[in-house]
Amino acid sequence: MSKYLVTGGAGYVGSVVAAHLLEAGHQVTVLDDLSTGFREGVPAGAEFVEGRIQEAGKVLDGSFDGVLHFAASSQVGESVVDPEKYWRNNVAGSLELITAMRAAGVRKLVFSSTAAVYGEPEVVPIAETARTSPTNTYGASKLAMDHMITSEAVAHGLAAVSLRYFNVAGAYGAYGERHDPESHLIPLVFQAALGQRPHIAVFGDDYPTPDGTCIRDYIHVADLADAHLLALDAAKPGEHLICNLGNGSGFSVREVIESVKRVTGREIPVQVAARRAGDPAVLVASAERAHEALGWTPRRPNLDDIVADAWKFTLEKNGK
Repeated sequence: MSKYLVTGGAGYVGSVVAAHLLEAGHQVTVLDDLSTGFREGVPAGAEFVEGRIQEAGKVLDGSFDGVLHFAASSQVGESVVDPEKYWRNNVAGSLELITAMRAAGVRKLVFSSTAAVYGEPEVVPIAETARTSPTNTYGASKLAMDHMITSEAVAHGLAAVSLRYFNVAGAYGAYGERHDPESHLIPLVFQAALGQRPHIAVFGDDYPTPDGTCIRDYIHVADLADAHLLALDAAKPGEHLICNLGNGSGFSVREVIESVKRVTGREIPVQVAARRAGDPAVLVASAERAHEALGWTPRRPNLDDIVADAWKFTLEKNGK
């Protein structure tokens, strides 16, 4: 049994990973300021400390075996109009966390990174060797954090793994998406199915894809959690391993809407709108490095299964 600090463990992905760690028999402490997370997202059995990552030094000591770092501001649009928030929270905050880890002698880190570091892809599927050219401050701040972690590994022997997610979806029992405001496609389509919004907007239907709508790589949040536990085992002192996480194939916006129709048995009002600036036609991951370095393979790649788990969570959240 090991002991881990999970920063941002009251959020969507952090809560699912914390639950997996507990199920594997580990001790878990969650550090979250609840600015975007939810107290009910902290799994039973985890110790909860309300606070920012800048306060990690008050929590960490030599009894911890590692840190899983999910605490970050993550709204792309907000990062463009309020960039200083992202440099302060994501970059400066992570520096404080890494400094606290070094002071406490905690030498293992798994970091929640993002496909946003790549920007507009030149080649699909995207491999870790692809050029990094983020198109917004959110992606730029995550890339800066990756560089910071590499420096710490080289200079001070940190054992680190960064996992770059593509589109995370689904739910794991009582743990699912509670974003406010919501910006992810599947929960937005659910809102249309529940009559909480008049329609779902499809931003562009003239892309060079089979049905004209954007294609994205969706990965089940529980598969994502599996990768984090494998990353803890794979982390090696003085090395910073970076792995993409995705299914390696994508689904279009229209395919996602059709999946929600099948799972819910409800009609989904759709309205086609103009393209959004900066939306690539296709974003799909190459996860070969994760397969080879972590021994990770997604166990829940079927879109309808991903949607069904998310729908069950949504109904329970809405008291239906």
